[in-house]
Amino acid sequence: MSERSPAAALIPLDPSFPARAEAALQLWRLLNGQSRRRRGDYLTRQRRQRLVLALRALDGRLAGHVYRSIAAGLFGDARVPKGPAWKTHDLRDRTIRLARTGTDLMCGGYLDLLRG
Repeated sequence: MSERSPAAALIPLDPSFPARAEAALQLWRLLNGQSRRRRGDYLTRQRRQRLVLALRALDGRLAGHVYRSIAAGLFGDARVPKGPAWKTHDLRDRTIRLARTGTDLMCGGYLDLLRG
């Protein structure tokens, strides 16, 4: 970028404006050789871990795995009960919720993470 050919950013005044403006500022800093400043991290360690598990559960569902095998991959085979006990086990419900969260992220929910 030079003064002879300035660049411009068109940022819509919509609900995502703050995130877009922050991204534009980061781009401006990068183009001008300034150090990158990081936004405050608003994701707790627990929330970040849950998102990781949700994306792994989504990968399992997209690969065609059943919830029992996804749970074994996420939490370990020893923790997943065998037989009919699986139907009422809390890991089954947790695995289903994680897969749904992953699906929500895939269908546009990731934008909420970017907005903060």
